[in-house]
Amino acid sequence: MVLQSLNNCLWLSCILRTPKACFRSTASGGLIIQSVSNDVYQNLALEDWIHDHMDLEKQQILFLWRNSPAVVIGRHQNPWQECNLRLLRQKKIKLARRRSGGGTVYHDLGNINLTFFTTRKKYQRMENLKLVVKALKALRPQLDVHVTDRYDILLDRQYKISGTAAKLGRTSAYHHCTLLCNADKFVLSSVLKSPYKGLKSNATPSVPASVKNLFEEDPSLTSEMLLDAIAKEYAAQHQMDHHITLINPADETMLPGISNKTKELQTWEWVYGKTPKFSISTCLNMAYKDSVLDVRVNMDVKHGRIEVCNIDLPQQWLPPGLYSELVKNLTGSKFCPNETTTLVTALLRVCPQDDELHSRWSLLCENMIMLM
Repeated sequence: MVLQSLNNCLWLSCILRTPKACFRSTASGGLIIQSVSNDVYQNLALEDWIHDHMDLEKQQILFLWRNSPAVVIGRHQNPWQECNLRLLRQKKIKLARRRSGGGTVYHDLGNINLTFFTTRKKYQRMENLKLVVKALKALRPQLDVHVTDRYDILLDRQYKISGTAAKLGRTSAYHHCTLLCNADKFVLSSVLKSPYKGLKSNATPSVPASVKNLFEEDPSLTSEMLLDAIAKEYAAQHQMDHHITLINPADETMLPGISNKTKELQTWEWVYGKTPKFSISTCLNMAYKDSVLDVRVNMDVKHGRIEVCNIDLPQQWLPPGLYSELVKNLTGSKFCPNETTTLVTALLRVCPQDDELHSRWSLLCENMIMLM
């Protein structure tokens, strides 16, 4: 049985925060796991692995994890609509698409992630959030925190400190939520602000909210204190000993197949290609010499690739053959700055050797790449 084999591996391989005897005593009740990795793809892959392989009829699981800077979008979201992709690239912040629904969140080491695994029958999102609130109140009774009907946790009745998403399988389920302890709010607000204009999509939009760190309310709080308090409350409610098992989500011997799950979550086809179909209708205001040129652009993008492309240029601004070749090459290509850069560079090599023409071509291509 997969559950038993995992327990055996945990018994032999994991570094435990408490004696192994405590781990043995909880084998049929509950398990609290914390990832030793801060990589968003590895941690999301571990979520998938637990959901797919663990016998949740016998064991409920709380998974604790933190990530280095990353933006995580919901399964049915549009990254161009949800965040500033250019800024993410500049700051080398990872973008990930999770398998649950819900909105976009920013992660860094000041943000705690909690995943509650149960059978589908025992799935109770509200009870999980009440558990978190109870843990916070036990740690700091003066905190004004409560759960809303939208399954958010608010601080001081107005600031969002936790958002929620879930995945419901045929028999298994998980509910995960964030908890803002000491995240970089400046980076958070910057990267979660889309600069893209004229985008129309049926993708699930995020709901903007005012946020606040628990650290701002009480500077003595740390992420470690919050993790331990939540683990303690989880253990109490599930009548198990309070201990946390550390697990390495890159360990293929303990988690067979985990590396393939991690690789899949990093692919362009998953992160961008799973975006619901969308369209762009915008006007590029291109400054050229002493004038401003208005160029209308209309595109349909499906599975992250340009399905239809129309660029309305002023007559004679570019030779018709070169313009047609650009539209032809863009159609079917990834809606991606790297691929478009490669494409236009190749076209530039066959462009007539004319400085004026090269300047116009380069300006158009730079603006097209900025759309992506």
